[in-house]
Amino acid sequence: MKLIFIGSPGSGKSTQAKTLAEKLNLPYIETGQIFRDRAIQSDSIGQKIHQALKSGVLVEDEIAVNTLKEKLKDSKSLNGYILDGYPRNEAQLNGLENDINIVFYINISDAEAIKRLTLRARLGETKEVLAKILETFHQKTEPLINYFKEKGILIEINGDQTIKEVSADVKKAYVANAKI
Repeated sequence: MKLIFIGSPGSGKSTQAKTLAEKLNLPYIETGQIFRDRAIQSDSIGQKIHQALKSGVLVEDEIAVNTLKEKLKDSKSLNGYILDGYPRNEAQLNGLENDINIVFYINISDAEAIKRLTLRARLGETKEVLAKILETFHQKTEPLINYFKEKGILIEINGDQTIKEVSADVKKAYVANAKI
């Protein structure tokens, strides 16, 4: 089973993806964390990733696609996985295998996203960077939602609810839509 969780930053997609990965015993792959880990390396790729994260823009598509493909070569991912926050644009979508079973879209308002992002306050996430991250999501990632909807694999979840309520909705939707 191959699942994707997308949503604006602060939507709770990581929390939900981790929870479902544990329940299904699937590898959890958070590209954001992979990029943050890679950004501390001082080579040219690490520096490019660091600069992208610092300015709130997407990591270059070629780097993002190659980084994920490398991660998916892991034997633990061969029978399925849960991707958190990927793909983030059309180029990354084109670099993804075409065998995704379900895409969960955790949909929240920008006001709620900013409130949550301000509380989590990762290093370097100023209000300007947070605004840029949300703008990038709306411009680059939101258009993918229609693609997944047209494929019949998109499940939209109201992310403005409590974590428990969102988890219950994700579980119920998974059970109703799993193609096992």
